Amino acid sequence: MNRLRQVLPPVLLPLGLVACLLGVLSSAAALVAGVLLGVLLGNPFLARTRTLTSRLLALSVMGLGAGMDLRVVGRVGLHGIGYTIVGIAFALSVGLLLGRLFRTERDTSILLSAGTAICGGSAIAALAPVLRAEQHEVSVALGVVFLLNAVALLIFPPVGHLLGLSQTQFGLWSALAIHDTSSVVGAALQYGRQALEVGTTVKLARALWIVPLTFAVGAVVARGAKERPGQSPRRPWFILGFLLAAALATFVPVLHPAAGLVSEAARRMLVATLFLIGANLTRDTLRMVGFRPLVQGLCLWAAVGTGTLGAILAGWIR
Repeated sequence: MNRLRQVLPPVLLPLGLVACLLGVLSSAAALVAGVLLGVLLGNPFLARTRTLTSRLLALSVMGLGAGMDLRVVGRVGLHGIGYTIVGIAFALSVGLLLGRLFRTERDTSILLSAGTAICGGSAIAALAPVLRAEQHEVSVALGVVFLLNAVALLIFPPVGHLLGLSQTQFGLWSALAIHDTSSVVGAALQYGRQALEVGTTVKLARALWIVPLTFAVGAVVARGAKERPGQSPRRPWFILGFLLAAALATFVPVLHPAAGLVSEAARRMLVATLFLIGANLTRDTLRMVGFRPLVQGLCLWAAVGTGTLGAILAGWIR
C-alpha cells in the first residue's frame, strides 16, 4: 500500500488534470476525484498545487465573463432587481446566522452563503481569493454545493409537476433556488423549453451580482488587513477582467467566435481547478471540518428554496 501511495499520485494527478481539460470529467466528478486522490493516496505536490489553485481560480472567473451577453442579462436583471436584492440579502443573512449557530468556520460560512445566494461554484471561486480562504474551506463549500446541486436535479422537476408550476414559474424557481447554472439548465431542461429559457436568463442575470459582492467583501477584508500589520489586502481585480471579457463578447461582434472558445476554455480550467482543490485536501483537514458545513448548507438551501417557492406561488415573484 505504501508503495502505491508513492507511485500512483505523481501519475494520477497529471492524468486527472488532462481529463478535466479535455472535458472528460464534470465539475462534480473532478472535485470528487481530487478528494479521493488527496485523502486516500496523498498529494505529493501539495505546496505547488495550493499556489497554482488560487491563480487558476482567478483566471477561470475572468474567462467565464466571455460567455455572457450583457444586454440580455441586463434587461432581465433590471426587471427583477427588487426580488433579486431581497433574495440575495435574505440568503446571505440567514447563511451567516446559521454559520454562527452551527459554529462553522467563518470563511466556509461566507462561501456557502454566497454560493447559495448567487451562483454556487462561480461565486465561491470568485470570493475564495479575496477572502484568502484555506484550501479545505473552499473544498468543503464546493462539495456541499455540488451535493445539493445533484439533489436539486432529482427533486425539483417532480415537485414542480406536483405543485402544477407553469414553465415560467419553474424556470424562476430553478434560477433562484438552485446553486449552479449548469444544474439550473439540467433541471429546467427536464421541465420544458420555456422553463429552460427563463431559468438560464434569470440565473445569468443573478450571476452578475458576483461583481458588487466580491468588491464589497474585498473592501471589508482590505480594511481588516490594514488593522492587522503584516497582512496585505488582496483586491479582486480579476472581477474587472470578468466584466471586460463580458463587454467585449457582447459589444464586439467580430469577437463572438473567440469569446465562445474563451468561455469554454475557462469552464474546463475551472473544472481542472476543482480537481486540484480536491487534491489539496488531507485527512486531517477533513476530520477538523466535520459535518457542520453540510448541515448549514442544507438548512440554508431549504430556507431559500421554500421561501422563493412561496413567493412565486403567492405572485410576488413573476
